[in-house]
Amino acid sequence: MLAHLIGNSSEGAAILQWIEAAAIGIEILAVAIIVIAILYSTTRYLYQVFRRQNIDDRYDIYRASLGRSLLLGLEILVAADVVRTVALEATLESVVILGMLVLIRIFLSWSLVVEIEGRWPWRPKLDPEKQPTKTIS
Repeated sequence: MLAHLIGNSSEGAAILQWIEAAAIGIEILAVAIIVIAILYSTTRYLYQVFRRQNIDDRYDIYRASLGRSLLLGLEILVAADVVRTVALEATLESVVILGMLVLIRIFLSWSLVVEIEGRWPWRPKLDPEKQPTKTIS
């Protein structure tokens, strides 16, 4: 929509180029966050394995750290898609595609939250004191 309003002038074309560059920059940021977080989490996990630290919960911490980095990256990728679609390609087809991408990413985000926290995103967090204790038989 914005492309149709300001795209006819030279200043408008420059603005659209900046918006496209911003969307690409946001996508690069999202990928960088995911890659750096995975490298950091994996390095920290391997360090703990070799040093034999946090033996009981190091794998759960590693999974949670990876999941959080993926969630953050997905949220930033959605922002890039919204910028690109709303500012540059506001056609019915692009909006439908954006909607499908957002739905897929919401499903992935919910799946990651369930995997990390063991509960649906809309369920309240359990108080650690009220959680049932694990018994080994």
